[in-house]
Amino acid sequence: MTPGQRRYGEEDQEHYERPRRRTRPRTKDRPTYDDAHEGLVLTVDRGRYGVVVDDRAVTAMKARPLGRKGVVVGDRVRVVGDVTGEEGSLARIVEVDERSTTLRRSADDDDAVERVIVANADQLVIVSALADPEPRTGLIDRALVAAYDAGMKPLLCLTKSDLADPETLLVTYRPLGVPWVVTRKGGDIGELRERLRERTSVLIGHSGVGKSTLVNALVPDADRAIGHVNAVTGRGRHTSTSAIMLPLPGEDTVEGWIIDTPGIRSFGLAHVQPQHLIEAFPDLDEMTEDCPRGCTHGEDEPECGLDEAVERGHADPLRVESFRRLLAARSVSLY
Repeated sequence: MTPGQRRYGEEDQEHYERPRRRTRPRTKDRPTYDDAHEGLVLTVDRGRYGVVVDDRAVTAMKARPLGRKGVVVGDRVRVVGDVTGEEGSLARIVEVDERSTTLRRSADDDDAVERVIVANADQLVIVSALADPEPRTGLIDRALVAAYDAGMKPLLCLTKSDLADPETLLVTYRPLGVPWVVTRKGGDIGELRERLRERTSVLIGHSGVGKSTLVNALVPDADRAIGHVNAVTGRGRHTSTSAIMLPLPGEDTVEGWIIDTPGIRSFGLAHVQPQHLIEAFPDLDEMTEDCPRGCTHGEDEPECGLDEAVERGHADPLRVESFRRLLAARSVSLY
């Protein structure tokens, strides 16, 4: 070290200040979005949401503060930004209202991850063909379980009654008190339309059972693609690739909402607990008050109150049997 130089020491640090980044000061205040518009999510497609706002079709994206919170068809949301609906415009979904109902499924019965199908629907329409393809009670039973668990009213819609007698299938579900409607190709759908009025209804079913045909008849402008059933496998081809919410047109106003969904290939019920299912049947639920702790109310459970009620003549054996079939549906294949 040459004369006149000195070692950089602590006394120099007292006069040294690190350059500071010019950043906006953090705040815990969050925007209130008082100027946000109320909207209803009709479609979801690769991060873009079709939302109806004041009778206008608006394209929106999810705002970053929502994080991983999902937005699904049927959600009631609050939207800011460009809500003109003009081509190229994009709004932001900033809030999702609390859901009244949530229809869920898991990929399979061992998958703990739940997938929300739709929100805020009050009726689940289970569409099953009576023939071509043959009815599969596995899906019907699982859909009923999902409906009861979600607090939704089920409706069994049997199509293609011109090909088979509906009584063969109805005898299985009468003990559960499930309402039904029967349709045929080119036939009157007035009864079905009446059951959809003033409701938000979700249509689910296997591919090829006639969901899209029904939707096109109920909503003439829907233009849903119609598929065909494979003659070898007896299964339909997927024609709908995502859920869509459509208004049920009336003479002067919207009479209800229909949510068409893609054909179901898997419907896991890992999220459904037996105690939640029994609560959907109040008459049976009160008979299980003295069941042993942890009783699932299945047919192999010892000292189950349902068995005692049947022995005493206080419960309909067919209704108990049908309920237990729904319990067993959690581990029965759809096909």
